[in-house]
Formats: sequence, C-alpha cells, structure tokens
Amino acid sequence: MRLSKIILILLFLPNLAYAGANYFNEGLTFYENKEFDKAKFKFEQDIVFNPKNEKSYLYLSKIFNEQEKRELEEKNLNTVILLNPKNEEATYNLAQLKLKKSDFEGSKKLIEKLIIFCKDYCQKSQRLKIEIEKSQKK
Repeated sequence: MRLSKIILILLFLPNLAYAGANYFNEGLTFYENKEFDKAKFKFEQDIVFNPKNEKSYLYLSKIFNEQEKRELEEKNLNTVILLNPKNEEATYNLAQLKLKKSDFEGSKKLIEKLIIFCKDYCQKSQRLKIEIEKSQKK
C-alpha cells in the first residue's frame, strides 16, 4: 500500500512541475492579448507552484497598474524587489508609483539605488530623478 502511494507521487510530480511552468506562459499570452483577468488568474496559479517567481509578481503589478489598483500594484512590486533587489523594472515602476503618490523621498531613494545597479533603465532613471527634483521644488 505504501509503495503504491510513493509510485503515484513520483508519477504525478513531474506533471505538477510542468503545470507550474505552463501557468506563467499562459498568463503571459493572456497579458499580451490584454485579457487581464485571465492573465491575473494564471499568474496567481503560477505563484502557487513557484512562489519565488518574481516575473509572475511583476506581471501582476502591471495588471494592477492597468486596473488602477495602486495598493495591489505596490504590494506586488515590493514582493519582486524582496525576491530580487536588483530588478530594474520593478524598482523603476515602484519609484514612478511613489512619485504619483507624492512620496518624493521614497521615489528618490529608489532611483538612487537603481542608478547604482542599472543596466537597462539608466536613462529612464536619470529622467525620473530630474522629474522628482523638479516636483520637490514646486
């Protein structure tokens, strides 16, 4: 009896791992087709199987941005940064979100960090830093 349970687990384990990887790809397809509710569901399913997949959290933040759900967007961006402190896109997006909320200091700190490790977002970061400085002078 015990041996049969072990065999069943070993048979289904690879399928579960594949299903987890597939959820992200399905979510990405739905996201690219602007089917945000379906994409959100798939990214959430992916997180169940792979709770450290920063990409699923990043795409959830993008969906919440589209839906103008700022608190959920911020929560997911913070999770991405927790999982990968050098995720440029999440850091940049969070800095922009904080700027929209008039949290100039929080935005400025994020941009200063981003400028240290940026590769792809360097120019955008410099422009956002200037925008923050202008906003603080107003």
